[in-house]
Amino acid sequence: MPGGSGANQATWLAGEGIGVRFAGRVGRDDLAAQVLELARAGVDARLGADDILPTGQIVVLVSENGERSFFTDRGANLTLCREYLPDTLLDGVDLVSVSGYALFADGPRAAVLALLEETKRRAIPFAVDPASHSFLREAGAESFLAWCAGARFFFPNADEAAILTGAQDPEVQLETLLRRFEVVALKLGTAGAMAGEATSGRRVSLPAGKAAPIDGSGAGDAFQAGFLASYLAGHRPRRGGRHTAGRTARPLAAAA
Repeated sequence: MPGGSGANQATWLAGEGIGVRFAGRVGRDDLAAQVLELARAGVDARLGADDILPTGQIVVLVSENGERSFFTDRGANLTLCREYLPDTLLDGVDLVSVSGYALFADGPRAAVLALLEETKRRAIPFAVDPASHSFLREAGAESFLAWCAGARFFFPNADEAAILTGAQDPEVQLETLLRRFEVVALKLGTAGAMAGEATSGRRVSLPAGKAAPIDGSGAGDAFQAGFLASYLAGHRPRRGGRHTAGRTARPLAAAA
């Protein structure tokens, strides 16, 4: 079935009424189908096509408690380049969201970081989801944090935050990351979520709703999309608060 961190975020944002422009790369034979699939979800897909590598694929193994393990073949994702992330992708956008997967390989990382330089020049805020604790461990905390420098929003889960901060306590993780990012939201699984704003000093901790876990794949992407949709609608996180985003005239760009 369709998926991928950036595409998941894009479709959830579109479902919240946010105009979304999504950039990525797929296999040539898959191009038309992928563009159509995203369009049906309300996403403006700007996809590059690779003539050699196929669209990336992931095998997901789900445990009885809903946790999952991935076997990943990144395929055409590995050839994402600056040609497919032009500066015009940023025209008229209010926010850019980057999946951490795009930062773990040299070629895509160079393309994304070049786009982020233009994002900073235009003073457009951007968000980063570290996306994978295993890739993050291989890359190293300091390198990854350097790639994310200047991000306004940061969305790690507990395992990723532990690698990035060297701490296991979520409160310590949050405070440590808020020294680098203006808004941090920690995804804590069955323990819920914690969020904070550096400037205001606001802190929010919310328990998870009661549910029978089935498959956690994409749950963090959905969380991030809902969080950013609320910000784009002018809301801020508050204790016990839930918000549904209204429509905005300007789109958000997501890079896979």
